Amino acid sequence: MADAKAEKLVDGTPTSVFLSYSRDDRARALPVIKALEAEGFSVWWDGLLAGGDSFARTTETALETSNAVVVLWSIRSVQSHWVRDEATRGRDRGCMVPVSIDGTKPPLGFRQIQYIDLSSWRGTADAPEITTIVKAIRAAATSPGAQLGFVGSIPTSKGTSRRRLLIGGGAAITALGGGLLAWQSDFRDHAALANSVAVLPFKNLSGDTAQDYFSDGLSEEVRSTLSRNGLLRVMAPTSSNMFREHSEAAPSIAAKLGVAFLLEGSVRRVGGLVRITADLIDGTTGFSRWAESFDRELKDIFAVQREIATTVAAALTERVTPQTAKVDAGSTTNVEAFDAYLRGKAFAMQSAGEASDRAALAQFDRAIAADPGYAKAHAARSRALTVIANQYAVEAEFQPLYGAAIEAAKRAIALAPNLADGYSVLGFALSQGKLDIRGARAPYDRSRAFGAGDALIMGRFAGFCAWTGRAKDAAEAIARALELDPLNPLIHRAAGNISIAAHKFAEAIPELQKAISLNPQISVAHGLIGDCLFHLGRLKEARQAYLTEKSDLARYPGLAIVEQRLGNVAAARQAMSTLTNDLDVGTIYQQAQVLSQWGDRDGAIAKLEHARKIGDSGMIFARNDAMLDPVRADVLFIKLLKDMGFD
Repeated sequence: MADAKAEKLVDGTPTSVFLSYSRDDRARALPVIKALEAEGFSVWWDGLLAGGDSFARTTETALETSNAVVVLWSIRSVQSHWVRDEATRGRDRGCMVPVSIDGTKPPLGFRQIQYIDLSSWRGTADAPEITTIVKAIRAAATSPGAQLGFVGSIPTSKGTSRRRLLIGGGAAITALGGGLLAWQSDFRDHAALANSVAVLPFKNLSGDTAQDYFSDGLSEEVRSTLSRNGLLRVMAPTSSNMFREHSEAAPSIAAKLGVAFLLEGSVRRVGGLVRITADLIDGTTGFSRWAESFDRELKDIFAVQREIATTVAAALTERVTPQTAKVDAGSTTNVEAFDAYLRGKAFAMQSAGEASDRAALAQFDRAIAADPGYAKAHAARSRALTVIANQYAVEAEFQPLYGAAIEAAKRAIALAPNLADGYSVLGFALSQGKLDIRGARAPYDRSRAFGAGDALIMGRFAGFCAWTGRAKDAAEAIARALELDPLNPLIHRAAGNISIAAHKFAEAIPELQKAISLNPQISVAHGLIGDCLFHLGRLKEARQAYLTEKSDLARYPGLAIVEQRLGNVAAARQAMSTLTNDLDVGTIYQQAQVLSQWGDRDGAIAKLEHARKIGDSGMIFARNDAMLDPVRADVLFIKLLKDMGFD
């Protein structure tokens, strides 16, 4: 070290620098060391270790006593546990100076401090990159605990670079102490969405795709915990999950989701240990506002979940206390039950057919066996049973399955009286399975009271209201669901269906087309468009929409109706034959629709009475279904609706 240029602290002691790097990058690190020593710093690096020195003890001493910790990030070092551990200690001490030697961004957990980009450095000691590092080391050494409050690379030239524009037109780097507290005061300058956040799917870094369910489930649990805070607006999972493998900049994602902040993270699970990182990103600037890593035993996963949610909630609004983000209603502290529940949800989200739905049910049963008091698992079991009854059951199985679904929902509510999903699935099972409209009304209303922050719950509530004559409630609820989850094709399909219930067929078509654009494989949407076009008198277009539909239950009734109206009697009869002979089970309501439009009033009424008797879930639509308009004035039809509890 050149004595004449020696960097010293106020008390006269030399400024010491600990250099953390990957040994694979030794050739790139040596010029940096030389440049820093030329500036007068005392640089410690592992090449100074003498033979026989205890590596761990000597390294730890140097790390703890250095005035600044310079971390050389690279594509290799981000994978190094040693570098990450050393960087963590430097960050926690408030004296880390991150440097990228090849353009690689720091990993999650280290992006709250702006890094210096050395990827274009040619090794000259007087380069602006070295000047910037020197300034950062001096700041860290003289003001330990201060943090550079922006993510991204620090501009090092005097020209107006793109990076300078990103941080404010070439202004000097602003050092912010206590990054989280500074951000808390910062966010008050945001627009009306300052309390909104989207939780992106946590990345699975375990190297085992079979663990995806765990990282997905954890991000959803964090989202659910945040949603219980009434002062926050939390984006629903489907829209957030659209950006699972995103390459877009944070401001672009935030704009599409309509939120002020993004929370992203990663999970690395090895045996009974788990490391979770979380990074809260400003959706306006793309800069990290807070980041943290959590190393826990798996048995403490619930505490980590609450810790992340509580910390983010506290930062989003100064009025929130740590107690506000409390344990999600109906949760468990049993790791085996939690694991099974996450696996079940992963199967259910596949929507791949009977095998995946029954696999989901099996996992929910496993979760309940491990923890009989796990309310959310009971609610999930109820929903799985209802789906199986709706889609795969034969007539004799309807009532047993729906009965079990109702009992599971009631059990969930008994265990967690504030669990919105418990009330939602109870209303769903009562209306769809028992056709008990009066009985379903109260639990659906309770689901809205407890689940105003859950898009799917609001969507289910909106659907129930739309088909039971509560148009105003339906409109308000579906608007809320779309606000929470604007990129969810299921919500857009529901919005289209709600317009159909109000006989606003022209308004329904754009929502249904949006659902298809978001998920080209979505079922029923083409059939619903066909229904709209039919009622608008656009018969040939309606037929094409029905032909495009993949769901038999939405395809063949429409074809039987529109072909008959077009005068293609043989084609209409063939479609009806497929409906009655090839599909049969679960098509009684659809057969009634066809007979109604064909002018067979008595046949249609007979089918509707049969559908009511066996519990055909299609009957929930009877009150508003325009396909049944030809029989609407029939006294038997009026009595049927009254007996079901329709007003």
